[in-house]
Formats: sequence, C-alpha cells, structure tokens
Amino acid sequence: MPLDLFLRPERFRPFLWPSLGALAVALSALCMDASAAKPVQLVSGPMAGPAEHRAVTIWAQGEQEASATIEYWPLAKPLLKRRSVPVQMKAQEQFIAHLRVQDLEPGTQYGYRLLLNDIAAGSDLTLRTQTLWQWRTDAPDFTVLAGSCNYGNEPAYDRPGKPYGDRHDIFDVMAAQQPDLTIWLGDNLYYREVDFSSRSGMEYRWAYERRQPYVQKLLRTGSHAAIWDDHDFGPNDSNSSFTFKDDALALQKRYWANPAYGLPDLPGAFSTFSYGDVDFFLMDNRWYRDDNNLPDNGRVMYGEKQMRWLKNALMTSTARFKLIAGGSQSLYKSPRGDSWHDYPAERADFLKFLADAKVTGVMFLSGDVHRTELNKLERPGLYPLHDLTCSPMTSGTYVDETLRTHEHLVAGTLLMGERNFCRIRLEGSRAERKMVISAINADGQTQWTHSISAAEIGAEFRPGPRKTSASAPAAAATPK
Repeated sequence: MPLDLFLRPERFRPFLWPSLGALAVALSALCMDASAAKPVQLVSGPMAGPAEHRAVTIWAQGEQEASATIEYWPLAKPLLKRRSVPVQMKAQEQFIAHLRVQDLEPGTQYGYRLLLNDIAAGSDLTLRTQTLWQWRTDAPDFTVLAGSCNYGNEPAYDRPGKPYGDRHDIFDVMAAQQPDLTIWLGDNLYYREVDFSSRSGMEYRWAYERRQPYVQKLLRTGSHAAIWDDHDFGPNDSNSSFTFKDDALALQKRYWANPAYGLPDLPGAFSTFSYGDVDFFLMDNRWYRDDNNLPDNGRVMYGEKQMRWLKNALMTSTARFKLIAGGSQSLYKSPRGDSWHDYPAERADFLKFLADAKVTGVMFLSGDVHRTELNKLERPGLYPLHDLTCSPMTSGTYVDETLRTHEHLVAGTLLMGERNFCRIRLEGSRAERKMVISAINADGQTQWTHSISAAEIGAEFRPGPRKTSASAPAAAATPK
C-alpha cells in the first residue's frame, strides 16, 4: 500500500476517538476531584461551650455542606494529635456543627483546629479543660465576662433614624480580657418585625448576626454560655404565647453550645453547669412567662416546674458561689425595664425558700435595662442578696439621673450612657475567696470595681479534717 494512503487520518479514527473520549472522562473526573477539594469557607466560630474536665463542645458554621471535625492535641505534646467524630454540616441546619471533643485530661491546655472536608478552616486555637481541684487544692482563679443587649445594624430592616447599634469594637475589647468564660445575658441579638413573623426570618437574623466579623475574635476566646430575653426569643416584651417559640428554642440550641436545654419532660432554655467553685444556673424567663400586666396575682415569670427544678438544683449544689442568670432584674424594679418584682408571689416564694433552706452563696446576674449596676437586698438575720446587671454591649443606652439614689443600689456602681460589659474575677485562697467585679466600657476603661467576699454572701470557709499524723491521714469528708 502506498505510504500516503496508509497515513490518511480516517484509518486512525476508530482508534483515536475512543482514546479521546477516555481522556475527556479522565479530565472531567480530575476537575470534579479538584472542585471537591476546594476549601469550604468558615462563616463563624469556632466557639467553645463551657469547658468540662474531660470534654468540650465546639460550635462552628460553614458556608455549605461539609464534613466537620476537630483535630486536637496537648500543647505540651503536639505530636499526640487526635480527631473528633465527624459531623455533617447540613443545609437544613444552616451548615452548623456541634462537635464533641472528648477523652481529654483535666487542667490541660490543648491546641485545636477545625477541619472542613479534611482541610483546615481558620487558624489554630487553644482551649483549657477545667482543673480537678476539689479535695486537693484551692479553687483556681479565673475570669468571667458578662454582657447583654447586642444590636447589629442592618439599615434595610432597621427602624428609620439614627442606628440603634454602635461600638461593635467592644467585642475586641472583651476578647483582649482573655476570659475563661463569657456569659451572654440575653438580647444577644434583636429580631426585627420581618424576622419574628416566621421561622425563616428568625433563621435569617441569627445567620446575619453570627457571621459579623466584629464578633469572631470573642467567639474564639475561652468558653461561652447564653440565656435569652425577649429580643432573641421573639417580639419586644414577648411571653409564653409567642407563636414561634418552638422555633426560637430550636435556634437557641442551634446557635449556642450550652450543656443542656430544659429537661426531657420540661422544654425550655434553662440549664446549669459548674466552672471552678461557681455553679451557674441559666434561667429561661420567656418560655413559661405570663404577661407582666396579666391581672392575676399568681402570674409567673419562670413557672412552677422550672422553679422546682431550680430549688432542687440549688439544694444539690456544693459550690461556694451560686450565680443565677436571668434576663430580667430580680431585686429592683426601675421605672423602665422588666423585673421579677412584677411577679410578686413567685419571687416571694423563692426568697422564702432561700431563707428556709439556708442556701448560701447566691447571687443574681441580669441584663435588659441598658445600664449596668449592682443592687443589694438586705435580709435581717441573713446574708444580703446581690443582683449584678450588665447592659448594654452595643444597643442603645439609657440615662435616668433619678436612678442614682434608689434604695438597693450599691454606691458607685451605676453606669449609664456607655456601652459596656462586666468582668468577674474569682480569686483568692479558700479562706479569702472573693469576686472582684468591674464594669468596663467600649474603650477598655474600668468605670468601677467592687469586691464581694465569699463570707459576705454566707459562703464562709470551714476547714475540713486534717491529718492526725504523718502515717495516718484522717478519712476524707464525704461530699454532700
């Protein structure tokens, strides 16, 4: 055959086209693999829930569906890397994952990173487990931050006029305090009218607020726990009748990493956890709430069953400090703002319980009223009760000069007209343990400081049994 006939292209088509087809399929597969390997962007977090002795829950939100896991290691032994059980970020859950990091050692600092589809998302962070100090040493010193009322502006849906939110740089100031724990005291965002008329609107508000850059540094610092108040539950002054309260609770669970929410047979956002020598009781002041103006002397803010739970939880607590966090003030009723005073029967019953049961170390935390202050209720023959109100972080401020002289105010602790937060330092030996409370403004300036000793709130230190000889230690006291 002539050479020119042999080399004609049509002789090779039966062989060439299948080869090109296979090559196209291979290239397509490679492109798909490259697309699958494209990093998933982190939208918010990671954020740690309250640290435990041997575990912690890490919250994170991505931009799309992905497999999320935490890689972690003791800082002192960086080669001992492990991974948490993977969790799928799903569209119906707004691409949020709650990841359990377990089998940790107490009192140990760990490094960790979030992996999305096995690719690191964001920088490496650290967490520290709680110290096992009981029956061994003094309780460790630690720092708690508290704040309420965070308003993120969005002009399209805000009310006309001057923006209600301001000084969002306060969150960087808070992060700079290097808190071990931050307690968010409600109104942690503000649903707008277009939000609380549907679940999808409420989901939108949470996603919008949580992805804001200004809050990320604080979310990644220390541990976090939260209660809610009316604006992150539903409409202003909302009560138990709110149509979408089931959805509000689902979103509270989705966007925070509290240790629990309610009980199996009792829904709600309440729970309790321990940190150092403090037990925190996170109260739900909306789910069971009657309206403030309901013409019924038996109206309730927390509800009979939640109060029963609180009383039992206080009775089992062995912590020297017992901090009850509620969205509304407990010890004072100002001309403006919610207060437990509007529910006199329920409040009086609880105060009587504290006296009758001789519960020591109780103090209240609250937000809501757009000012910061420390209130004190004297009880003849008993230790005084305190209510630390911390507000606002970024929402509008409130000034009323008549509040400077009300009967329950601890002198020098009223802060009005400034965005601020509170710092609570637990420090000192067992015999001299105290809380040092400071109100700090958005510029990082301490506006007032006040100390409350354990002895002042009835939690005196009582030395336990001591060794009778070097060879025969006394039996350890049995925990209550």
